[in-house]
Amino acid sequence: MAILLAVAALAVVVGVAWVSINNGIVTKYNRCDNAWQTIDAQLQRRNDLIPNLVETVKGYASHESETLQAVTQARAAVAGAATPEQKMAASSELSSAISRLLVVAEAYPELKANANFQQLQADLTDTENRISYARMSYNDCVLEYNNAITTFPGNLVAGSRYQRRQGFVVTDESARQAPQVKF
Repeated sequence: MAILLAVAALAVVVGVAWVSINNGIVTKYNRCDNAWQTIDAQLQRRNDLIPNLVETVKGYASHESETLQAVTQARAAVAGAATPEQKMAASSELSSAISRLLVVAEAYPELKANANFQQLQADLTDTENRISYARMSYNDCVLEYNNAITTFPGNLVAGSRYQRRQGFVVTDESARQAPQVKF
């Protein structure tokens, strides 16, 4: 009788631990989804700012059509991306295109002095900072989740039901290079 009671108590403890670990994994998985939705919201905010920025630059630098077209195409690629991986890659390309656009704007003193352009540039910088922070947050969530499903005892509970997630990685190798500064 005592052995049966001990086995039953052990089964309850193991069952409670199993459910607790599973709930922790589900919570971490949902946190990753929430962090991705935050990135998505910031990407949409940036996409909403870009047409205004492009139109403002067009008025001053109409012969820079190649740069303006690259920004427009990159924006469309972000909007049309279906998977998080595609959005990550398209978002990196858009960031690069926006950087080139802002470099072009440096050549036009009248544009740099335009209050509308200055406000759009400030809003865009703020949005880029938010995107960067959201990406870091997402990567932290992915790390926690991946650790939860690959370490003991979480790996026993996760089994094959939960798959590793991919965080943001640098896709443009030029971003890893230190910039050259000349005075």
